[in-house]
Amino acid sequence: MNAREVRTETDSLGPVDVDASRLWGAQTQRSLENFPAGQPHYVWGRGLIRSFGLVKRAAAAANLDAGILDTRIAELIDRASAEVIDGSLDDHFPLVVFQTGSGTQTNMNVNEVIANRANELAGEERGTKRPVHPNDHVNASQSSNDVFPTVMHLATISALDESMYPAVDHAIAVLGDLRQQFGDIVKVGRTHLQDATPVTLGQEIGSWEQQLRSAREAIASAEVTLRELAIGGTATGTGLNSPVGFGPAVAGRLGELTGHDLTAATEPMALTASHDAMVAASAAVRGLALACFKIANDVRWLASGPRNGIGELKLPANEPGSSIMPAKVNPTQAEALTQVAAHVFGNDATVAFAGSQGSFQLNTYKPIILHATLDSISLLSEALVSFTDRCLVGIEPNPERIDANLEMNLALVTALVPHIGYDSASKIAQHAASAGVTLRQAAAEVADVAGDDFDRWVDPADMVHPTA
Repeated sequence: MNAREVRTETDSLGPVDVDASRLWGAQTQRSLENFPAGQPHYVWGRGLIRSFGLVKRAAAAANLDAGILDTRIAELIDRASAEVIDGSLDDHFPLVVFQTGSGTQTNMNVNEVIANRANELAGEERGTKRPVHPNDHVNASQSSNDVFPTVMHLATISALDESMYPAVDHAIAVLGDLRQQFGDIVKVGRTHLQDATPVTLGQEIGSWEQQLRSAREAIASAEVTLRELAIGGTATGTGLNSPVGFGPAVAGRLGELTGHDLTAATEPMALTASHDAMVAASAAVRGLALACFKIANDVRWLASGPRNGIGELKLPANEPGSSIMPAKVNPTQAEALTQVAAHVFGNDATVAFAGSQGSFQLNTYKPIILHATLDSISLLSEALVSFTDRCLVGIEPNPERIDANLEMNLALVTALVPHIGYDSASKIAQHAASAGVTLRQAAAEVADVAGDDFDRWVDPADMVHPTA
């Protein structure tokens, strides 16, 4: 980089050369040089950048109302923040997740970009720090220690609202349609991977649907705690260098900007020193991953074969399944979803550990907590939509296999228990299994059950609901 391509920016450690085409300043440049781990794969994305822009915009408005900023400075910050929010300046945020545990470098990246852009709007050159200063004005009444936790909550709420809830709702709707469509198909139930009393395919699918509903409810419940924000606590949660009422004012502005019901924490120190709300949110997302894993695993078991497995479901054929075996088709969407679920389990373990690492007034694992949570939300949402559209949509039952499996099901003998007792029913099942005969024949041979009685008592369609 030659002299014509750089400008000199300064911070408390002295001058730093910065790419002249970039809006960031000295502290961002130092972070870019000192924290290479994770480039370029772990650079912050749109969700964090947008949330930072929202916080800076709301803070400028609150500072204007409090008399901390004059109208011109506040308006310039507002205009530059709006460009951060709409994505126009995304190329100017190069920092990685793995940095200082408070997220200070990313907070300063935002402060510097907004200040330099605001000064451009005012007709000044980049790096002048006039009329807008990154610390004195853009970061006024704030600290990285309360801004970053506020961004953590905002970004997570947005990700849930924009990605996760729509993905889950879509899957629930598709499963609901399948439940109704296949509601009358009676099939073998299975417990312990062994044959059990009958269920309907609709009931089986309905259990998946309910799992997703319950997981969604748990996420929504956890999200409520994210609506409380750390802003106003500044460095150690005491509010030093911020005007009285600054936190509630910023939270109110953020509520207006996002449409969410947001409040400032009554005890902001708790939200800078620990991140229990984020840990709970990650755990709830893990709960959804567990449900997705179970559903996807059931689907691939039920579709196994197709001739030498259970084979009760037919899955859409999306792509060839083998480089050597012609015409083989694998349950790839189920495999992809379960792999994503496994990744989410790992992310949640990271969040749980990082959440335990608060010391005194600060938890210094903030960036990895946020990154892991957002990564889980993004990946699981995308994988669930793909699984829904490319697997659940298009699933068909295999009636011949379903009926054949049901006919061979020794657990049907359970329907005889109220009529002949448990012990006699057991002997019938054992005889059928050892002699290789049907239950109907075994019932006649072992317990002298008449054929008409057997047909009346052992009706699979009557075994999928409580006894009348």
